[in-house]
Amino acid sequence: MVRTLTSATRVLDIMGLLRAEDGIAKYYTVNPGSAFADGLHEYLASVAGQNVLTWKEATRRSFQLAVACAVHPSMRRLDAPLMVLPHGAGYNRLVSESTGDATSPAGLSRRELVHRGKVIPAAIGLSHHDQFATLFRTCPEAVPRAEMIGDWCYQRIKDSEAQRDWYRERLGVADGRRLVVIHSTWSEHSLLGQHPRLPLDLVTSLPADEFAVAAVFHPNVWARHSWPTVLERLRKPMEAGLMVIPPQEGWRAAVVASDWAIGDHGSTTFYSAAVERVTLLAATGSEELDPASPTAAFGRTAPRLDPEGDLYGQLLRAERDHDPSVLRTVIDSQLADVEKSGELTQRRLYEFLSHRGVSLPRQPPDPAPVPPPEPERNRPPSAYEVTGTVRADGSVDVRRWPLVTGHHDQERGFYAVAAESPQTVWSQSADVVARTIAVGEPAPPEWCIREAPKWPGAAVLVARIDEASAVVWQRGVLLEARTVRPWGGRQPDLDPLLLGAAVNLWVMHGRSGAELVKGLVVLTGQRTIRVAFTKPSLTA
Repeated sequence: MVRTLTSATRVLDIMGLLRAEDGIAKYYTVNPGSAFADGLHEYLASVAGQNVLTWKEATRRSFQLAVACAVHPSMRRLDAPLMVLPHGAGYNRLVSESTGDATSPAGLSRRELVHRGKVIPAAIGLSHHDQFATLFRTCPEAVPRAEMIGDWCYQRIKDSEAQRDWYRERLGVADGRRLVVIHSTWSEHSLLGQHPRLPLDLVTSLPADEFAVAAVFHPNVWARHSWPTVLERLRKPMEAGLMVIPPQEGWRAAVVASDWAIGDHGSTTFYSAAVERVTLLAATGSEELDPASPTAAFGRTAPRLDPEGDLYGQLLRAERDHDPSVLRTVIDSQLADVEKSGELTQRRLYEFLSHRGVSLPRQPPDPAPVPPPEPERNRPPSAYEVTGTVRADGSVDVRRWPLVTGHHDQERGFYAVAAESPQTVWSQSADVVARTIAVGEPAPPEWCIREAPKWPGAAVLVARIDEASAVVWQRGVLLEARTVRPWGGRQPDLDPLLLGAAVNLWVMHGRSGAELVKGLVVLTGQRTIRVAFTKPSLTA
């Protein structure tokens, strides 16, 4: 049974512990009443096909077990023993609309667990032994039904660490770039609720060749505002390179892939800290947390981010000062017996079915890697502001920041703009103009010659040939550029805007375009690209 997309994704994870080869038939239904239930039935149908029942159909049948990752008194109407589990990292949030009081964390309140003096669930899964004490405080009659089962979701995250490079590749995080993931839960106390401009501020504050930025938002954000509305509000950050992880899946892979997490009191931030990523909190949500909960302690202990400060500098300082042991006590007070989570959860599930002759599998479940991320993203930014220098050895150090109309309050350097960019405000002042599309007319050399008079302020024009080469025009000098494949490595891609920026820095520091035939070394963060140049042949 599911009530929200959050609980649905967690239920699907748990249902994977029940094996079809053991003769178990699995069905899904939406327990109605949540304000965040829009599209749930359709989502379940997309992953479970014909095994999705309406609530009316489900309540007319009998089952040997019902599983839910969000509890509600109406679940008693289903003819089945009920096992409930948390849909996040433990039980922490105070939601008086659900619990009926201001002190019980959601999922462990008497209002949710008891109906007319009878405890509704047959089993209540806990992720840590300390939660027994919380349950004894909030609903003592339910304590005998509680069992320690760990956190199967977190176990899968941990056991997916070996797939980190694969996940990073799917997010375009390669060649020395590093990944910052913004995490926001829902409500006015969340990161988005407190700092709605932070995604745009972050993606425009970090050098684009050194950092990639992705966003993970709680499914309730999507349910409350709708998919089109969320993406519309993120239009400018996405134009600057922000990747948005869909709410159904991908957030766990993003946690594994990340280098930094900037978040709040949501579970995805907590899990990021648990796997020892550099974590900074932009909001703590203390107003809506059980003050005795581990997540509240997490908010009091984790390093903070000042959204109005130097974001780039704060990330570097946090990395330098990162000490996972600072948060380890808090993490361990929420997540226990992690490596046994699947085994403990599966054993309890199968106990409900033993009277029907269903035996517990002989081997504990093997956590499959979490699915790879499939982010929503736009094409790469089409306009950059560029700074850099030419080092003593002749290599060119380049830094680029995405330009976004209406969000540019300081001058850093010159502009490098794609010829096909819709942002004409930058094009008129650009020092570098590049055709970034490989298939186009006329051919790259002719395009550079034809376009030069149209861009009198541009010192460098570039036209892509293919992924690794381009034609460069620099004040009448026409050259073909191609990346040099390092021994034992792959052919590096050549971004026409990056190449144009490097060439412009080269000539700004007193070098000539003709000297480029000796080659150019371009440095962007941790990446080094060697570029070879050739003159047109006499027969060309």
